[in-house]
Amino acid sequence: MSVLNDAARVESQRVLSGFRDDVYACLTARADALFELVEALLCEPGPVRSPVDSTLLPEHRRGHGALYSGLNHGRIDVGRLREVPARLPLPRRPAGRIVLSVEVSPWLRSDAACSPERLFCHVYGRAKSAAQFIPGWPYSFVTALEPGRSSWTALLDVLRLGPVDDATAVTAAVAACGR
Repeated sequence: MSVLNDAARVESQRVLSGFRDDVYACLTARADALFELVEALLCEPGPVRSPVDSTLLPEHRRGHGALYSGLNHGRIDVGRLREVPARLPLPRRPAGRIVLSVEVSPWLRSDAACSPERLFCHVYGRAKSAAQFIPGWPYSFVTALEPGRSSWTALLDVLRLGPVDDATAVTAAVAACGR
């Protein structure tokens, strides 16, 4: 391995360590239990079916009681947490350009009949290539695209759109407020 590769690996570890410290600092109550839950959920090898199942992973070193205590009594400084990704270095193209991608995607919840501010989201091709309106919440995503042939992106911001929000205006405002 070359010295350049070693330097890149050390820098990557420094950035990841700083990110973990920043996320932990956003957890204002039951921080250890919540942080271990987050790590376990991120390390789950397949789909997460239940947070309780994540307590069986090696990343979650606490018992079920800590999981429930963290979920019931833990607190997160959401405003501060939204700023954490903003401190990460952005992927750049040659000449330092940043390429942004904006998208509005629904989180479909047809089974949640009484959810607040649930809307009807327009989706394509779910049944016989026909467009449908399915209950859910639309979310506006802004990401910075990695250079080259990569599907990785740096998530910059996400906002749930409300019933009176104009998706285009909100997404444009979120992208304009980015870095």
